Amino acid sequence: MSQLPASQRTASPLRRTKIVATLGPASDKPGVLERLLKAGVDVVRLNFSHGTADDHRRRLQKVREVADRLGKTVAALGDLQGPKIRIARFKDNAVVLQEGQPFVLDMALDTNEGDDQRVGCDYKDLVADVAAGDVLLLDDGRLVLTVDDVNDREVITTVTVGGRLSNNKGINKQGGGLSAAALTDKDRADLKTAIDIGVDYLAVSFPRSAADMQEARALLGEAGKHIGLVAKVERAEAVRDDETLDDIIRASEAVMVARGDLGVEIGDAALIGVQKRMIKRARQLNRAVITATQMLETMITAPLPTRAEVFDVANAVLDGTDAVMLSAETAAGNFPVEAVEAMHRLCLGAERERSAQESGHRMHQGFTRIDETISLSAMYAANHLAGVTAIACMTQTGYTPLIASRIRSGLPIVGLAHDPLAQRRMALYRGVISVLFVPGEGECDRELNQRALDVLKDRGIVKSGDQVILIRGDLMQSHGGTNTLKILDVG
Repeated sequence: MSQLPASQRTASPLRRTKIVATLGPASDKPGVLERLLKAGVDVVRLNFSHGTADDHRRRLQKVREVADRLGKTVAALGDLQGPKIRIARFKDNAVVLQEGQPFVLDMALDTNEGDDQRVGCDYKDLVADVAAGDVLLLDDGRLVLTVDDVNDREVITTVTVGGRLSNNKGINKQGGGLSAAALTDKDRADLKTAIDIGVDYLAVSFPRSAADMQEARALLGEAGKHIGLVAKVERAEAVRDDETLDDIIRASEAVMVARGDLGVEIGDAALIGVQKRMIKRARQLNRAVITATQMLETMITAPLPTRAEVFDVANAVLDGTDAVMLSAETAAGNFPVEAVEAMHRLCLGAERERSAQESGHRMHQGFTRIDETISLSAMYAANHLAGVTAIACMTQTGYTPLIASRIRSGLPIVGLAHDPLAQRRMALYRGVISVLFVPGEGECDRELNQRALDVLKDRGIVKSGDQVILIRGDLMQSHGGTNTLKILDVG
């Protein structure tokens, strides 16, 4: 009987889908950060919507210290706040709005003088962005207002879905169309902080087009040229047509399916298909993708996820997401470590399914780059050649393992990084184990290859008698220079 190809053999016990965890007061408690990293966190998120520059610097320094002590590779993602459009404050901190009542968003009202008839707004251009008939959604869509009229200082509405409304809640326009720039003055200051403290990725909130990502790239400049940009797709304009979305993806190193604001603007029913298309398209365009927002929301206050959350995580994994993200669950929840442990368990469970290991990625497309050709050929060979137990990629930038990881597999991809920045960058890529591997001066090809096998063997990834597919370039320090594929026996 012939042996099953690698794509249909039992998946590696190593988790392939990466876990992003947000830091905050909960992770600051003694011992919690170390337990989070041990539980499986691959990327930490620094949320610039909360905390000071010193808070973020302190947290990242601690992450680096703990990760070094544990021998783990952990990347850091800085997340810019973006133009969060909010109402102002109420005299009594909250009001209850009744269905059918009039309610006014007053641009000239004092910040703290709101009541159940009107409230101020921190986004003064709202009067220029809306018109009669538009629908505004407050507090992540929990309250709905229909615009009746607009004048120079007021947006006059009728409450169509009422409820309790408290201070500083967000405003979205159904279908999108708010003109606030993606990068605020606060974001520009936070971007400088991100460069200074040494993040590996920087997330840009609310981009409407590739131009917003290109602006962030220009602001990073030479000092931040090694930082990967993540487009947080959360505006209706960003997904209105395939061309706009593709341009945003191409202008970024990764994209985030930011389901909170996006779901409010396009509606829950449309969000389902958009998430699946975004994951598929990001992979096709050789970009990483993160699925985020409320993945284990109930674990903020409960020690176990709901069945609905179990299936939500599993579906994202089966769709091919590189990473799943925890927000308040680890930043402010009562069970941060348990949330990571649950996420780890759920990802492993989904990855055991055969569909998570089979791929037809670019099977019928031609290639224009040698490094892409080598990387994809290596993955197809590994998935169909009995005896191969790992793929190893020597890399200067992390690009080769990224390309390889676009093909689904049950086999580990080991990124042998010549640079610590590339090593951390690869911590986001699905199925990639990143290891620092610096070529020695005068080391010949045979010695390099053997040392690579020794690294894999020492880490328990392979054993004697296995075969490894190794891809590398003749010029070790050359970006895009991968041109060699070898099948090596582990002795």
